[in-house]
Amino acid sequence: MVVEELSDTITFLGTAGARFVVTKQFLASGGAWLNLSGTQILLDPGPGCLVQSVKRKLDALKLKAIILSHKHLDHSGDINIMIEAMTEGGRRQRGLVFAPSDALNKDAVIFNYLRNFPQKIEILSEGGSYSIDGVSFETPVRHKHPVETYGLVFKTPRHTFSWITDTKYFPELAGYYKAELLILNVVLTEPRDPVDHLSLIDAAKIIKEVKPKAAILTHFGMMIWRSKPWELAQKMSDETGLKVIAARDGMKFDLAKLDEQQSD
Repeated sequence: MVVEELSDTITFLGTAGARFVVTKQFLASGGAWLNLSGTQILLDPGPGCLVQSVKRKLDALKLKAIILSHKHLDHSGDINIMIEAMTEGGRRQRGLVFAPSDALNKDAVIFNYLRNFPQKIEILSEGGSYSIDGVSFETPVRHKHPVETYGLVFKTPRHTFSWITDTKYFPELAGYYKAELLILNVVLTEPRDPVDHLSLIDAAKIIKEVKPKAAILTHFGMMIWRSKPWELAQKMSDETGLKVIAARDGMKFDLAKLDEQQSD
């Protein structure tokens, strides 16, 4: 138990990215559960998050925060039920919720009736810095996506990792996400206008520029799913000379693995 509390882990509750992969549930779409030095945080609770977290014996009453990168349903479908679960249906005012302003205003995805259930709802913004117990994170730049969207850079007492959520590629993107571990939402095999998502080609560019100790690909579209993500990740590892992993539903990544690797 002590070892678990002192570790930094990421559990991928789901790896589905495109609407057809989500609606057909070829891959799960539950978001990610972070346990960072004992501080438990839920990121992007998409459809199925409640089921996936219970299945993996992850207790919502231990959550300190829920972070929503943007309001699209594959990221927010279970946000309301997870707020209820975190707060015992509103019986205990606890936990923080972080979300862009448009998730709370026009076409809001967080229901009004439960907005007083958490201790606080904080609005994410470009260049923002936030803190949850001993964990801090930043939202360095607004992404190019149809709704207000932010990626995240996390800092724990031992590690840094960044998560590039949904966005169209732009040349400055990589510069905002320098970290030991880089996680990328990669929907497409190759760029396709007007779809504002990263492709494998974009991901390879970013990974080469960031040069993390490891990179994890997730949030897969149909073509990536059909092309066997683990084989695509291995090919990218060979091409970049850097460790690239394809996330799997239920995969638990311990950031201590980064300490075992040699720095450049």
